[in-house]
Amino acid sequence: MSKTTKGAGRISRRTLLTATGATALMAAIKTEFPFGAAYAQAVGPETTKAILGYIALMDASALVIAKEKGLFAKHGMPDVDVAKQASWGAVRDNLVLGSESNGIDGAHILTPMPYLISTGKVTQNNVPTPMYLMARLNLDAQAISVANEYKDLKVTSDSSPLKAVFAKKKAEGKDVKIAMTFPGGTHDLWIRYWLAAGGIDPDKDVSTIVVPPPQMVANMKVGNMDAFCVGEPWNEQLVNQGIGFTACSTGEVWSKHPEKALGLRAAWVDKYPKAAKALLMAVMEAQQWCDKPDNRQEMSEIVGRRQWFNVPVADIIGRAKGDINYGNGRVEKGTKQFMKFWQDHASYPFKSHDAWFVTEDIRWGKFEPSTDVTALVNKVNREDLWRDAAKSLSVAAADIPASSSRGKETFFDGKVFDPENPSAYLKSLTIKRMEV
Repeated sequence: MSKTTKGAGRISRRTLLTATGATALMAAIKTEFPFGAAYAQAVGPETTKAILGYIALMDASALVIAKEKGLFAKHGMPDVDVAKQASWGAVRDNLVLGSESNGIDGAHILTPMPYLISTGKVTQNNVPTPMYLMARLNLDAQAISVANEYKDLKVTSDSSPLKAVFAKKKAEGKDVKIAMTFPGGTHDLWIRYWLAAGGIDPDKDVSTIVVPPPQMVANMKVGNMDAFCVGEPWNEQLVNQGIGFTACSTGEVWSKHPEKALGLRAAWVDKYPKAAKALLMAVMEAQQWCDKPDNRQEMSEIVGRRQWFNVPVADIIGRAKGDINYGNGRVEKGTKQFMKFWQDHASYPFKSHDAWFVTEDIRWGKFEPSTDVTALVNKVNREDLWRDAAKSLSVAAADIPASSSRGKETFFDGKVFDPENPSAYLKSLTIKRMEV
């Protein structure tokens, strides 16, 4: 047999073995990536690792479920670490550092924070760390809680019954403390809106303090605050422990309002665009899972575990299903105030919603009145990446908004925000820190 013939036989056998191995590999990939082996091979992530921060709040559930259900691995990123953070301040600091400096690459985050961090408004020495807002994580299901000493006032979404009693307390030399989770963040904006709508100036009539979400209940128990705004499960836990009551769910202030987001460092996304898409797809798939009513019990059991929230399921499940015991004699079953993870376009990051958050932070002095709201939102909001991920996930056309604006939004007090005219909204507000 000639050398050439021997070589040909050897190549043929090797080709056969390689082909057999490839077939097995392709089969394995197809199992791991049901959206197509071609997808896994052609656009596989540049890295399999990312560190995502989260705070123990129900709107972090999609990140927890994506990890627990193997969805990050399914999309080619088995080494994603979902790491608990002590506070939103810690989230900010770790995002500034980035994982290469022992920080994090992205996080479950208060929607305004990517804007405040990108502009350096809340960072050390005001040095900007560019961020991208990749998706919304949920709609609704935060709440405003009030200490038991005010229970007889029948406080609801209307905070005005507190105005006189707060004024009296202040006149007696006592401090009225209102807690939120991060200056300029969602909870700060909800409670400010609620107070101001009732004629209470959140900067002049009360003192606002910052308390991490998991510490809210303990602080109210020892009398450190008169009211607070935070996400679940902490409002439900407060009621279950008999320490305070829920004045209102934030969905009663603004129905189907945007809340948390998936935020990633812009540098990380720009360096690893395929990995960023894989992360986004995994989280979106987890949101779809969390949104199914039949999964609410299992979701509550998973996130309640010690390694995640360390919270009894009894403090989670009621409001997860829309059953609210307000703690002041008001009990409502089957409300629409449950957390939306996917329905009503919950995952899609509407630019119009981000415009409201930036405008409200102008209202309270976090951004200058001269801020170009549209330009800032266009820089940070990456709804284009969400749409690309949705396409690869074969998301139903009905679940993909036709426009990046949800249009005009109406609040419980009748105020209207037109994303095309933020200044008109600001002019309509009586209590604010700036002139339009």
